[in-house]
Amino acid sequence: MLIKIGYSPCPNDCFIFDALIHKKIDTGNFTFEPVLEDVETLNKWALDGKLEVTKLSYHAFIYVLDKYSLLRSGSALGFNCGPLIISKKEIKNPETEIKSIAIPGKLTTANFLLSIAYPQLKNKTEMLFSEIENAVLNNAVDAGLIIHENRFTYEQKGLKKVKDLGEFWESLIHAPIPLGGIVANRKLDLKTRNEIGDLIKKSVEFAFENPESSMLYVKQHAQEMSEEVMKKHIQLYVNDFSVDLGEVGMNAVKLLFNKAKEVGLIKEFSEGNLFQ
Repeated sequence: MLIKIGYSPCPNDCFIFDALIHKKIDTGNFTFEPVLEDVETLNKWALDGKLEVTKLSYHAFIYVLDKYSLLRSGSALGFNCGPLIISKKEIKNPETEIKSIAIPGKLTTANFLLSIAYPQLKNKTEMLFSEIENAVLNNAVDAGLIIHENRFTYEQKGLKKVKDLGEFWESLIHAPIPLGGIVANRKLDLKTRNEIGDLIKKSVEFAFENPESSMLYVKQHAQEMSEEVMKKHIQLYVNDFSVDLGEVGMNAVKLLFNKAKEVGLIKEFSEGNLFQ
């Protein structure tokens, strides 16, 4: 059975899916065809149910629960890994000093956190996550909301941290932050979705047991990144929650949905429907 699976070209996703895509594990009757895109593109595609299996932001998952169910493996979720607001200058009061901010997409979890932390910041410019640092440096915007490996590079470019939105979330919710998850289209029957989830778990486990095995694939899609940054990226975003969300991870996802309901993004949701 051929399954198109969408994920980003970032090191953490390539690390997770290398064994699955290249059949370093036994995938049985499944063959997986990768579709690599920026996460915000995948978020928008998910609104239309385009792919059978896809990575998406947990913020985007809020809006596609009718189309997709969450798989327990492959997630980016944890502590001290949230998005950062950065600027060229010291900013003491973001609400009043930031007149414009670049974001990596409206459907990203980063933007979800920004809207909760600073609802006053309405002048947002969407752009590819990798272009945000330069937009700040070139004074196109007052501040930028950065994700992925940019948290390892912004200081080298002379940029300053204004706010760690991961720390904000953890102090507010007291749980790990759900950034991105892997979901399966509900058009696939439950048995098939569970089998795919099990294979993704085996792929993550293989990656942890053979950390150098995926590096060729990681480097192929991160050519402008140093190997040190690649490995820091993987260490930050791939962890035990990526193997299996477990009770703590699943509860963190429910807390994010509860917060989305509290701020009016959704009216109702069934907790049992998240993983079924």
